[in-house]
Amino acid sequence: MTSGWKLEETPSQAGKIGVVTGANVGLGFETAKALAARGMEVVLACRNREKAKATKDKIIESHAQASLHIMELDLSSLKSVRSFAEKFKQQFEKLDLLVNNAGVMLTPYQITEDGFEQQMGINYLGHFLLAGLLLPKLEAAENTRIVTLSSLSHNWGDIYFDDMAFEEGYSSRKAYGQSKLACLMFAYEMQRRLKARGHSTISLAAHPGISDTELVRNLPKFIHLMAKVLAPIFIQSAAEGALPNFTDSFR
Repeated sequence: MTSGWKLEETPSQAGKIGVVTGANVGLGFETAKALAARGMEVVLACRNREKAKATKDKIIESHAQASLHIMELDLSSLKSVRSFAEKFKQQFEKLDLLVNNAGVMLTPYQITEDGFEQQMGINYLGHFLLAGLLLPKLEAAENTRIVTLSSLSHNWGDIYFDDMAFEEGYSSRKAYGQSKLACLMFAYEMQRRLKARGHSTISLAAHPGISDTELVRNLPKFIHLMAKVLAPIFIQSAAEGALPNFTDSFR
């Protein structure tokens, strides 16, 4: 895919602080790198500290002046989310941008430590709690943003209120669709409530399209084989897929 958008044409983000979940790979990495390139102080919120360290080093190779922090965050654990939020609030006076990027897709059936179906727990519930806990820091600055990664895959499912954990029969496709629909509904409802409160924080939803990331690792093998052939036509790079994330982030 091609785009007329250029990173160099965006305003400087110097003096701003951002949090990108899942910043160690794929869309999260590209988003964090772009924000750091424009001068934003970026918190790499990742489950794996070793991978986050490698990501930090890689970004600094390209942007020596990048200001990056590593903070552990496991979105499958609400305890970890609360711990991350508390540490962030102790370390930073404000938050200008929260990018709810991390996620899993079409995983085998698993339950989080808090009893939620994994895709719903990581993609939506962990981010929902994180945004709520960090909202005071977002409201401590003007014109702040919450960017939540959704997907056209929200059309794959519904919100299954009678069996949100899929205890009566699991469909990884429907569970993923449910989680992404929940993310989209969250972005819209958060915006409605922020506007009603009269605050300058805004909530946005981003869609990455079909991008070359590790998110698709759980797809059937025959699809991976087909993807190698069709990738040049139908699949864009992670950098291109991240465009909605960081274009929504700039102001």
